[in-house]
Amino acid sequence: MLHRALLVLIMFLIAAPASAMAEDVILVGGLFAESGPAAFVGTPSRLVAEMAVEEINAAGGVLGKKLKLIIYDTESDANLALRNARKLVEQDKVLAIIGPTSTGSGMAMKQYIEGRGVPVLMTVGGDPVIAGGRFGPYKWTFKVPQRTSTAVRKIYTHLKAKGVTRIALLTATDGFGKDGAEQLQKLAPEFGLNVVASEVMDAKGNDFSAQAFKLAIAKPEAVIVWTIGPAGAIASKNFHTLPGQKPLIIQSHGQPDPKFVELAGPAAEGVLMPGTKIMIPAELSGSDPQRALITKFLAEYARRGLDRQFPINTHSGYAYDAVLLLKDALTRAGKADPEALRQALESAKGVVGISGVFTTGPEDHNGLDTDSLAMLMVRNGKFTLAK
Repeated sequence: MLHRALLVLIMFLIAAPASAMAEDVILVGGLFAESGPAAFVGTPSRLVAEMAVEEINAAGGVLGKKLKLIIYDTESDANLALRNARKLVEQDKVLAIIGPTSTGSGMAMKQYIEGRGVPVLMTVGGDPVIAGGRFGPYKWTFKVPQRTSTAVRKIYTHLKAKGVTRIALLTATDGFGKDGAEQLQKLAPEFGLNVVASEVMDAKGNDFSAQAFKLAIAKPEAVIVWTIGPAGAIASKNFHTLPGQKPLIIQSHGQPDPKFVELAGPAAEGVLMPGTKIMIPAELSGSDPQRALITKFLAEYARRGLDRQFPINTHSGYAYDAVLLLKDALTRAGKADPEALRQALESAKGVVGISGVFTTGPEDHNGLDTDSLAMLMVRNGKFTLAK
């Protein structure tokens, strides 16, 4: 009997620290495309998410607990994103999820997440994940990057101020491109813009000269290219080689990236696009509420050597912001509970992030407006504030 009692005591002493350790950790899932076509976004997103978690934990964590990230690579595959979301929820028992990094992957896992009641902070570009209506409920789904409609309004406000009235569209056939096409067409009349021609493109294609030629025939003053990745640079080059008068080229809010300038070469010069303020830190005023955080972020990013591997682009702060929003919501919720966390994410007020100042609501699971974006122009191979 004494032997058995001693054995039980030993087992209790061994188990107790593990149990206490588990209670001191808040598990958070991460879904990032670290391989495949979207890896240029997914890998740095994972790195800055880890950076944010390390900073929070070093400062004492949240609610007296440390955050722990459990991360899976979606491999730029929507079906794998869903499978990994299931694994995070059912096997790893995470409280919330950050990611994924593409609109298609976000839509693939959204129905499951909504059904399971797990708060998700997506870092996707497209609006459908939080659009409601035919795209389904978004009670548990939040999105960090600006809405497509917000980026479109930023572009259209600039064009209207410049007196532009005739535009043409070149949009990708993927989820991001289709979302862009819908908002570009829908909002044009509100700004007195006439869409004189439109064409579509395969985001994995390597030549869009035929589409560029067809659009140029309609004589638009500006052409808006809606895609992310190398396709945008290819399209700019295709328009650049057209004979005669060339239209102004405007890219989506997913394109501000030194890689765009590198790939487009001389065709990048003069191209416009909306982007986050992280692209123009030196041009931010001293009164800008984001300036201090952006400066701190860039310094730490450089200290870790990430700038050499992944030069700063407009996507760089999204996952970092997701962690900041999670911390803010947990702090206000006062407990690591899914419903309490969801309600807190839905009532963020003035949370300063890299991508903007977030104020959410029941009908707005993004919380950013056009002021969170800057209209950028490529000048001498650098991103500057468009005048």
